[in-house]
Amino acid sequence: MRAMILAAGRGERLRPITDEIPKALVEVAGKALLEHHLERVAAAGIDTVVINLGWHGERIVERIGTGEKYGLEILYSDEGDNILETGGGIHNALPLLGSDPFLVINADIFTDMPVPGIRLDEGCLGHLVLVPTPDYSHHGDFDLDSGLVRRSDKPRYTFAGVAVYRPEFFADCEPGRFSVVPLMFAAADAGQLAGSVYTGTWADAGTPERLAALRETVARPAQPDLSGMSPRERALWRLENQAHPPHPSAIEMEQHQAKALQDAFKGRKYDTVTRTSGIADD
Repeated sequence: MRAMILAAGRGERLRPITDEIPKALVEVAGKALLEHHLERVAAAGIDTVVINLGWHGERIVERIGTGEKYGLEILYSDEGDNILETGGGIHNALPLLGSDPFLVINADIFTDMPVPGIRLDEGCLGHLVLVPTPDYSHHGDFDLDSGLVRRSDKPRYTFAGVAVYRPEFFADCEPGRFSVVPLMFAAADAGQLAGSVYTGTWADAGTPERLAALRETVARPAQPDLSGMSPRERALWRLENQAHPPHPSAIEMEQHQAKALQDAFKGRKYDTVTRTSGIADD
């Protein structure tokens, strides 16, 4: 299997950050988003990756080069100033992707998702990885029914920007600029699009606000095992790390810390709060 990373976009919503660099080179946790994807692809045993180029594409070539330092062979599909969008970009790169199913990743996501080992059943044209629709999104994209992607009036899931396609998925397309979304809808309606849901770390870095939130999240210190601490030690740890709460709700955290300190210094026991964080997408 070969992989393609979609990296040609202008990143309009990320301006002014993307005025001088392509969005694929925006850094999170000390590495470009593109580099995070390349490392995961290499770890999955994929050895050839196609990257489409557009806005400031030369910067990507300078940064990534031949791919040797990542243990990969990098092939570039240069769209120049005529950026072809998602569908057109993939269609344009088909000669580089071969005749077998291939993986496609949107460059502007951040995730700890291992590259999925997806095998397409006969008659299935593609497989989408979905995530629970984030709070900031007004609606989802798709639902799942017995492993097949479906459309509905109130879809629960959002496309994660990770998919596997057969080349035949694009069989009826003409060269040019177009989105892959109508093709997804058509395949879903025909029962030819499989799917799965990922519930681990996933974030869309599509706006400055989301990028800032993502950087803050990955910079937070890992919470230690508090079960072996005394109430006072747990309270002090939370107080010292209150700038990096394990949950985005600062108000809730402050209230909990105040109660923890009050209980600790009174020598009373208290229960820690278990929190789960949702998944984000755009």
